Amino acid sequence: MSDHRIEAKAVHKTFNDTANKLEVLRGIDLSVRINEFLAIQGPSGAGKSTLLHILGGLDNPSKGKVLFDGTDLYGLSDDERADFRNTKVGFAFQFYHLLPELNVLENVLLPALIRSWWKKKKAVDYAKFILEYAGLSKRLGHKPNQLSGGEQQRVAIARALINNPAVLLCDEPTGNLDSENGEKIIGLLRDLHKKEKMTIVLVTHDKAIAMNADRVVHLKDGVLVN
Repeated sequence: MSDHRIEAKAVHKTFNDTANKLEVLRGIDLSVRINEFLAIQGPSGAGKSTLLHILGGLDNPSKGKVLFDGTDLYGLSDDERADFRNTKVGFAFQFYHLLPELNVLENVLLPALIRSWWKKKKAVDYAKFILEYAGLSKRLGHKPNQLSGGEQQRVAIARALINNPAVLLCDEPTGNLDSENGEKIIGLLRDLHKKEKMTIVLVTHDKAIAMNADRVVHLKDGVLVN
């Protein structure tokens, strides 16, 4: 069995409209090992988020393939890939995407409710466990507008973990935070990696943030550079 969790092979991504053709990714070859904490660093517009979305099954590559535990991700049907995303991958984005009408606990539980095998009590107990791990045990009944930006991001990460994914994909998770709250988020990610053996792929433009990872790759103008 391969020790690689994700393998991108000659991945291209081109966006077309009536006037322009924009090549965002140009032949990306990238492997992520099991239990690795990988940072993808690069300037705005380099293609980092597009690459992360393709690695997680959110956006089809124009050419190339992505293997996840040896399975060709884009050889799956739409329904199979949707099930993959809900069971194998957790996503944490720069913008938290919390539902304002739901409290912290309810927001975290949302992905679990899609999976019928989760008994409600089991899901609730696990959500509370994750929120305690994230330092939010006293915020369960709070709505998003009652939380700081750092707390909202920790809720978003807890939500990404509720289905016990194999990989956590983070797109600029500190981008909207001050340095103190950013450090708390990075500390949480480091704990998840070291204590829980979580495979993490982090996209960031910030060199200091990227240096917290086991390995850093650099993306510029749609290609990986040294």
